[in-house]
Amino acid sequence: MKKLFVIILLFTVNFAVLAQSLSDIQNVKVDNLSDAQIEQLIKRAEASGMNEQQLIAMARERGMPSSEISKFQRRVNSLRNKGIDAANFGGADAGREGITEEVTVHEEGAKLNEQQSKIFGFSLFRNNKMTFTPNLNIPTPMNYMLGTGDQLLIDVYGASQQQYDQRINNEGMIFIPNIGPINLAGLTVEAATARLRATLSNIYSGLSGSNPNTFLQVRVGNIRSIQVAMVGEVFAPGNYTLSSFATVFNALYASGGVTENGSLRAIKVYRNNRLLAEVDVYNFLVNADQSTNVRLQDNDVIMVPPVQKRVEIQGPVRRPGLFEMVQDETLQDLLNFAGGFTSMAYPSRAIVYRTTEKELKVENIEEDAFASFRPRQGDNFIFGEILTRYENRVQITGALMRPGTFALQEGMGINELIRKAEGLREDAFLNRATLYRTRADFSLEIVALNIGAIVRGEEQDVQLEREDVLNIPSIYDLKEEYYVRISGEVNRPGAFAFGENMSVSDLVLKAGGFKESATASQLEIARRVKNDISGKLAEIIRIDIDKDLKINADGKDQILKPFDHVIIRRSPGFQRQKLVSVEGEVFYPGDYALSNANERISDLLQRAGGLNQFAYAKGATLIRRNEFFDTPSENEMKAQSLTEVKRNATANQQDNTEAEKIMLARIDSKINERGGDQANKRGGLQADDFRKETIEEISESETMKNSPIRTTEMVGIDLLAIINNPGSNNDLILQEGDVLSVPKELQTVRIRGEVLYPNTARYRELSSFKSYISRAGGFTEKSRRGRSYVVYANGDVQRTRKFLFINNYPAVEPGAEIIVPAKPEKDPLSAQAWIGIASSLATLALLINNLTR
Repeated sequence: MKKLFVIILLFTVNFAVLAQSLSDIQNVKVDNLSDAQIEQLIKRAEASGMNEQQLIAMARERGMPSSEISKFQRRVNSLRNKGIDAANFGGADAGREGITEEVTVHEEGAKLNEQQSKIFGFSLFRNNKMTFTPNLNIPTPMNYMLGTGDQLLIDVYGASQQQYDQRINNEGMIFIPNIGPINLAGLTVEAATARLRATLSNIYSGLSGSNPNTFLQVRVGNIRSIQVAMVGEVFAPGNYTLSSFATVFNALYASGGVTENGSLRAIKVYRNNRLLAEVDVYNFLVNADQSTNVRLQDNDVIMVPPVQKRVEIQGPVRRPGLFEMVQDETLQDLLNFAGGFTSMAYPSRAIVYRTTEKELKVENIEEDAFASFRPRQGDNFIFGEILTRYENRVQITGALMRPGTFALQEGMGINELIRKAEGLREDAFLNRATLYRTRADFSLEIVALNIGAIVRGEEQDVQLEREDVLNIPSIYDLKEEYYVRISGEVNRPGAFAFGENMSVSDLVLKAGGFKESATASQLEIARRVKNDISGKLAEIIRIDIDKDLKINADGKDQILKPFDHVIIRRSPGFQRQKLVSVEGEVFYPGDYALSNANERISDLLQRAGGLNQFAYAKGATLIRRNEFFDTPSENEMKAQSLTEVKRNATANQQDNTEAEKIMLARIDSKINERGGDQANKRGGLQADDFRKETIEEISESETMKNSPIRTTEMVGIDLLAIINNPGSNNDLILQEGDVLSVPKELQTVRIRGEVLYPNTARYRELSSFKSYISRAGGFTEKSRRGRSYVVYANGDVQRTRKFLFINNYPAVEPGAEIIVPAKPEKDPLSAQAWIGIASSLATLALLINNLTR
């Protein structure tokens, strides 16, 4: 009962709120209203004779905040989209009486068909981004015609003060106390103001006279709604409730616009059964003239007749399409509607395809007849384009100051064309040029010319013709581009432009000088061999270098030739530091630099202070990089080191000396240098790169593509044997990046794979492989026992071996890991396979039976 009482109470409160919301609308909070309450508010406004715009105007008049008004409009639009009955509640977009389904011609994304898109002006009233909603926030026009339902706000101010709020009743009158009824319906605001001033002057004498001290102002509050009938060729004919500010365009938009067969130029407006105006939409579209877009009144009728004359224009005009023509309009008017010609149009002639009573007909219209030619219904006017050819073009290309395209003048020759191009360039090849000429039949003719002789006047000048193209080559177009190359241990190796009298020292200087790693013996020059059929591939020239990497006097001025290749070797004694690491149970773990190329594990262990009392030597392993490790190049390591130098130097930059600032600028320019050829190489040998590529190709197969490729791998070592016998085969030579890992004494064994309960067990001496399997619950049904293996702590692996049908399992040591793989998945035999086996067995049985007989 309590719940029922609460529900009834809430319903009563909501009803009371809705009942008071119109009179107290300025206090309504839109966020606190449900959709049902908004819908009820709309229905109450409709029952009071108001549409959406009138309700919003009343709310604004009574002081409702603009933010709440915006929220209310959004809520109403949302409800309308959900399908509530908003037939008579839409302002200029109001629904039609007698139609329960809302017109959807203005929905977002509605597309026009091909015919509709060609009709000029058709989309004007079908565009959802143009609503033609009348502006209700402007002062009421003085020529606004008052009618039943209009609210008049009459202000008397000055020596006397009074306010009246009156609504024109159904008889067209308002009632003012102490005066009586006043008939205002059918008057304009200006005429109504004059009548009210004359009537109220009986009470307020200050309103009249030549020097009044009391003044009168008349305002229209809530705007009434009017009924307008839409008939003829519109998408949704019928009666519409519109704002009294609405015009013909508002009504056309509300009805969905004119159909394909409707006229846009003869829309008729009838008032009191008489023709009031005839609207030509083209005046608005072409001339922005709305003089015929009259304001509507109650019971006006708008009739859209069928189109009488529609023609089409095609070709290079700015607005091709279908246009409606009226009597006495000409082809020139049609061109004006189409926006005139584009730059590519041929305006001298038009072709018109038209129909006669029996057949089709084509006519040609010359330009001087455009202003007098009158189109007929169904005419199709087509304009052509100008020819895509030049009547006076010649071109010159090649070694000139300003090559390009020029206008051909009468009697113009090659010398004149060269002068227009501001003369020949110094590198022009004067012995021969080519003139490409287009013949009358459009075939190509090539004329060879001696430009030097023509320019000097030794040969007769050649007269040019339309579309001639003269090409004067450069001397460099006719020979190979010269360059020299330097590689090896210089700071900027590569190819450089060749210059006459270029020496080896000049090229080394261009390459940024020698690197510290350059050899102090000699450099080589590889020179191309010409006119030698003995099989010699290159001429090798050696130049001595001193210990300071300076070229000796004999080779310093060695002049280079085009395509020489200078090679700077790396010094055999140059080595950069290489680091290895020791981790785990040694006295001095950390990084160590290799002192010589044959340093071994025992040497590294000795430098690390040897094993401590917690070390488990049998579990020691060596981690080594493989070919997949992304080893940085010397250049990258150099750039990283210089970046660290820069970061440390700029930590307190305000105190940097001038020398430090110069050094920082020098470092910035060197961080991104390419360096020598060897310095650019990443990783190790080319054989390692080839092996890496091969493995990557294999890894892309179906069986390997899901297996990750590791960049390091464990190398199993016997550290006890290395300690007891240094330098033996067990004592491996170290490589850069090696990590010697010595763990603590291990006391566990891990069991993984196809066992019932994978876990880690405590190591027990003399316990066998199967004992540890039992401690993991035993093998599963999918286990592949004969393929089980053990991974020892030092990285070594031992697999299970077989003797006859007996599995010989490997021994287990502390820190080991037992792996039991699964059996491979087998596809079950299909019915066809069983039938095939049965057929084979039957055939074999018959064969044996026949043999026994």
